[in-house]
Amino acid sequence: MLLRDHAIFILEISQELPLPLDSVFPFFAAPENLEAITPPWLNFRILTPRPIQMKQGARIDYSIRLRGIPLRWRTEITLFEPPHRFVDLQVRGPYSFWEHTHTFAATSTGTRIMDRVCYLPPKIPLFATLLEQQRIPQCLLQTPAH
Repeated sequence: MLLRDHAIFILEISQELPLPLDSVFPFFAAPENLEAITPPWLNFRILTPRPIQMKQGARIDYSIRLRGIPLRWRTEITLFEPPHRFVDLQVRGPYSFWEHTHTFAATSTGTRIMDRVCYLPPKIPLFATLLEQQRIPQCLLQTPAH
């Protein structure tokens, strides 16, 4: 398969919020909240008409800007298991491969959020360099909640 011949990058981050799982999961599972929690310099915008029903098979279109260059991005929700997990897979966008697993677990003091992004840089060297210089995977995981 594609991933056998390539070195895949894996980014993981885990943080705890002092809020209950039943309020944390719905917030992060609502695509509309991405614009509020994504770093403003990415100029992140959802292009899919709202409301967006979060479910397995849902497709969501986004745009970001890097140094004035607009990039379009489409993800598909490949797994949706409220209130514990969902996975979005890039079906069109800047990366050769991008899969983001969001996992949520109740703790004695709130909710632990675990993010895992597996990705391959773009095949076009200019885009690969630009995305890595801007540390896009790391920025998308470092939201105010993290």
